Amino acid sequence: MLELYLLRHAKAKREGEKLPDAERPLSQRGRCQAAAMAPALMRWGALEGEVVSSPARRTRETLEAMAEALPEGIPAPVAHFDEALYTFDGEALRAWLQGLPEGSRRLLVVGHNPALLELARWLSPVAPDSLPTGGLLHLRLPGESWQALKKHAAEELACLIPEQASHALFQRRAPAPPELRKADLAGRLQGQLGHLYRLVRALEPGVMAGMDPEFLHQYRVNLRRSRAIGEAVLATVRQAGNGKAPGLKKRLKALKQRAQATSDLRDLDVFLESLAQAPPPLQASTRRALHDWLNERAREQHECLCRQLGQPDYAADMQAWQAFLDGDGFWQALARLSAPRVEAVLDERILGHDSDLAALTPDAPDEAFHDLRKAVKRIRYLAELDPKRHRRFLKGLKQRQTLLGEFQDLCTRQAWIAAFAAGSPKALRRRQECDAWCAALEAQKRALREQIMALAPLREPGPAAR
Repeated sequence: MLELYLLRHAKAKREGEKLPDAERPLSQRGRCQAAAMAPALMRWGALEGEVVSSPARRTRETLEAMAEALPEGIPAPVAHFDEALYTFDGEALRAWLQGLPEGSRRLLVVGHNPALLELARWLSPVAPDSLPTGGLLHLRLPGESWQALKKHAAEELACLIPEQASHALFQRRAPAPPELRKADLAGRLQGQLGHLYRLVRALEPGVMAGMDPEFLHQYRVNLRRSRAIGEAVLATVRQAGNGKAPGLKKRLKALKQRAQATSDLRDLDVFLESLAQAPPPLQASTRRALHDWLNERAREQHECLCRQLGQPDYAADMQAWQAFLDGDGFWQALARLSAPRVEAVLDERILGHDSDLAALTPDAPDEAFHDLRKAVKRIRYLAELDPKRHRRFLKGLKQRQTLLGEFQDLCTRQAWIAAFAAGSPKALRRRQECDAWCAALEAQKRALREQIMALAPLREPGPAAR
């Protein structure tokens, strides 16, 4: 089996009158693209074989920027520069590839379009229609000789572009929010939900690429925000007593299931990030074993999520949600909303939160604190339907959400640590280390419990409460 990686150079500055094409340097955006792709090349194994590049300045600088972005301890790839790769012709590039002597079975080619894309299309019938700057193609080819390559011989093909590897780069091209300042409540809600839908769909390729955890986080946030706004609409329409939103409950249930499918992977991402920031109180061998175990669980969860995102029923759910948002029934439900009705539901939820907060005790189960966290989120999303009116109130929710979120993270970490220890039945010392760590986390949870129980009720007397 042959492994071929085709990397297009990152974004270069435009050609100037006094600057030959071969001497064009990378732009600032190009450097960001190259840095974003470095972890992807490392994870995909593209740096483990031979690296051959065009001698053009923009390809050289692409390799340099990637090398600078590699984690500490990872050696920079040693590249060979070949004049034959400074070509824009796919047939010339194919002739060069088929002329390689037998040897390395893993090859990274850093070059130019349209030559790279033309070669990829010759090798695979499912090659993409475009390859943006910084884009990477990975092809698995049968046999052991580059000379024996045949048309459409590729058995597998994967593609990754910088905007899928880095959420920061994705944001430059993310769907822009609509202008809703002059819209009424119904128009504002429909505009927000439509924008959230477009964001979720735009984030999916980055989620499936799995290079930047921020894609998953934002995907999850926007799914849950969509559901929360929909639930607020449903609760408000029901509060009116004579209003309905046919089909909304079913659509919200589907959104809930899609968001829940991301929970374990998101928890693992947060846990792994915390380990990188603050080493756990474990011996080095146990830390390495835990890190490897968590990464393997994350890989499994990511594969499971990718399978779900690729299934027809996922696409059907999302398309049904979009159709519902654009439908007359939902618009009619939105038209029945009013600020007083929204306020009535918000007051009801605040009263429920304050009652649950007052009922907390030091011995209350963790689930009671989790339920309070969910209630605060529902209150926030409802208040955000009119952010100007509730600006001060929303600001005050921040500390409450932070405390409850920290408590949730500690509980999640305890669960993963216990699962890791249970998977090592013969490692007594490892289990003892994990038990001691869980006990330390329990002490942190007790301190957070006291802070949470000391919070003031959300409902304050007087007309300026919110």
